Amino acid sequence: MPARPEPAAASAGFTLIEVLVAIAIFGLAAVALLRLIGVSLASADTLAARQLAAIVARNQAAEAVLAPSPPAAGTGSEIAGRQRFAFSRRISPGPDPGSLWVQIDVRGDSGQVIARFMALRPAPPAAPPAAPPAGSAP
Repeated sequence: MPARPEPAAASAGFTLIEVLVAIAIFGLAAVALLRLIGVSLASADTLAARQLAAIVARNQAAEAVLAPSPPAAGTGSEIAGRQRFAFSRRISPGPDPGSLWVQIDVRGDSGQVIARFMALRPAPPAAPPAAPPAGSAP
C-alpha cells in the first residue's frame, strides 16, 4: 500500500501554541513600552520644574545684585510657567570689603531645594575725591 501523503494544510501556518506565545511576547513588549513612556513623561515634568526654578533663582540673584541698596536675607515666592516657587535669600560677606555673597535657594512643591544660585554683589564704588574750589591754585 502506498504511503498516504500528508495534506498541505496540516504543514502550513502556525499552531495555536505558537500564536499564543507570539501574542504574549508582543504583550510584554507593549507593557514595557508603556512603562517607559510613563517614566519619560515624569522625567520631562521634573526637568521642566527644575529649569523654571533655575530661572527664578537667577532672577532673584540679579535683582539682589542690581538693587540700589544691599539686599536683606529673607524669603518670598515667584510665579514661573504657571507654577509658584518659594525661594529664600541668604547673605554672607564677600571676599572684598563691602562685597556680599547672595545665595538663592528655590524649593519645589515637596519643600526640597531644586535650584540654587550664588552671585557676588560687588562693593559700592568709592566716592571720587572732592574737586578743589574754582579759582584756587593747585
